[in-house]
Amino acid sequence: MRLSRNRIILLALAGVLAGSNPMLSFACATCGCTLSADAAMGYSAAAGWRINLEDDYINQDQLRSGTGTATPSQVVNSPSDPALGGGEIEKQTINRYLTLGINYSPSASWNLNLLVPYVNRDHTTYGVQLSPYSAFESAPNEISGAHVSGLGDIRLIGSYQGLLATHNLGLQLGVKLPTGQFGTRVDFSSGPNTGTPLDASLQVGTGSTDVILGAYYYQAISQDFDAFINGQFQAAVAQRQDAPGSDFRPGNSATMSIGMRYEATPRWVPQVQLNLYHKSADQGALADRPDTAGTVVYLSPGLTVPAIEHMHLYGFVQLPLYSKLDGYQVFPHWTASVGVSYAF
Repeated sequence: MRLSRNRIILLALAGVLAGSNPMLSFACATCGCTLSADAAMGYSAAAGWRINLEDDYINQDQLRSGTGTATPSQVVNSPSDPALGGGEIEKQTINRYLTLGINYSPSASWNLNLLVPYVNRDHTTYGVQLSPYSAFESAPNEISGAHVSGLGDIRLIGSYQGLLATHNLGLQLGVKLPTGQFGTRVDFSSGPNTGTPLDASLQVGTGSTDVILGAYYYQAISQDFDAFINGQFQAAVAQRQDAPGSDFRPGNSATMSIGMRYEATPRWVPQVQLNLYHKSADQGALADRPDTAGTVVYLSPGLTVPAIEHMHLYGFVQLPLYSKLDGYQVFPHWTASVGVSYAF
């Protein structure tokens, strides 16, 4: 593997985003950004500090069920929970995540990464409708809206890559803390649902302490190409929302990504990823259990370019190739991520 000065600087930015995006709390269980941002910037064995700022945009504007699209009449007349006698017709959820990463590597074998997200979310829905469906139930005057913003759940992830002399095999152990606002503290602010609580899964935090386990491997496969594979698992081990009748626990999630980077020139590094994400259903009285599980696959092309010395810019677009969603969920046609990283 070539280790020019530019190559080392580029690789040094890797740990800043280790495991960050796949573990964000999204408005539906199996949509949103699943980009492997640590691999996007290139894994690193360089010591020092790195700072990263990333902006993710996720517009969930497509109603889906199973492997295809869904209609409001399906939601109401064939509800995911027949006991309700109808279903909620969600309209749209726009998510914006601004994440600050502070990373420290004391040596080639160890890495510690702090990730602090700020969440900005707008959600609209036609509300729960009883069967049989009629068109007036999805008229514009039936739309209710809510806005949430604030500090999200902070994550702290440690990585060890001293198993091999080449430092290209790493293990990760981390924790997600319940620092974001959770529960039902934010209400709908417009429409027929004004004053009623927003779903627990749509708040900026989950109220849970989660353990994060991961592993990655990367290798040069030719003079100009590097390849990688990684995986990560996250599960809640404690929850602050545990009162009978108002409890909530986010479902476990798992991600796996494979990809390739073309590094013939340090002036621009095109790359592509294939991202697989699976999530189990949320649990508890405040959970929308029938509509919060599924599996998705994304194709993620991107580009990294240098800005000034020690600083790089990057951008990615995620395109869904496959989705199999439980119940009815709003899903994005695409997602976008841009960021800037600085190493010193």
